Amino acid sequence: MQEIVPQVYIETAYPGVTLGAINSPHGLILIDAPFRPEDARSWRSALISLGGGVDRLLINLDAHFDRTIGVRNMECTVLAHERMAEVFRNRPMTFKAQGSETGAEWEQYNGLGSVRWSPPEITFSDQLTIHWDDHPIRLEYHPGCSTGAIWAVLTESRVIFLGDAVVLNQPPFLASANLPLWIEQLESLLQGEYQDYLLVSGRGGLVAHQQVRAQIHFLRTVQEKLDALAKQNAPVSETEALVPALLEPFNPLPLYRQRLRYGLTHYYSRHYQSKGEEVEE
Repeated sequence: MQEIVPQVYIETAYPGVTLGAINSPHGLILIDAPFRPEDARSWRSALISLGGGVDRLLINLDAHFDRTIGVRNMECTVLAHERMAEVFRNRPMTFKAQGSETGAEWEQYNGLGSVRWSPPEITFSDQLTIHWDDHPIRLEYHPGCSTGAIWAVLTESRVIFLGDAVVLNQPPFLASANLPLWIEQLESLLQGEYQDYLLVSGRGGLVAHQQVRAQIHFLRTVQEKLDALAKQNAPVSETEALVPALLEPFNPLPLYRQRLRYGLTHYYSRHYQSKGEEVEE
């Protein structure tokens, strides 16, 4: 666990997403959850050492399986965007953790068994501010990278938890994205009020503006390549040919290859295929 500013901590040691914890006299505000039960137990034990108040509130930055499979194991109140609550209403009550090929981290691990979801009990639409002490936490709706995605902005501490809006040394998830909006939101990090904030990636921990610029460049490249396919009226299957070049900046892991394949296929189908061409997952 790393204390990045006083009373604000991140943890990158567990597979899945970057975890966060904000300590206050009222209690702990947690950012996301590890997906393995043993990691949840370890994380909860580590949090005990922080002291603070007895209350616990967990914020989910979006509905991705890597950050929501293990939420129930944290045994606390859950807060997220209202669109995330809609996603959960469309999921079965119990999820059998096997057989998916989206390129997510949880798919690399066996033994997760059946998962019971823990939908958010508190939701909001555009913005919500948590006042647990003299350092409010502002939650902002930023759906560029995913439906229901939010940022947690600590205005006094000058920290932003970005979720999957910026990921470090790996390709992002594209399947439920809106690329023009995503790019616009990332550009806002490089100017105006956010210029002097510490930026916490949902996958990789602290990132610099250089990594944000790299993410913007990658997303623009993806959009240009998909636009070119669309002008040719190319079928969805042609998106797979884009994977090798897009994977070049990253480690060519099979996981990342599958992530790009899945994301490009679904993004192209949703945004460019007006006839709703069926996509093989």
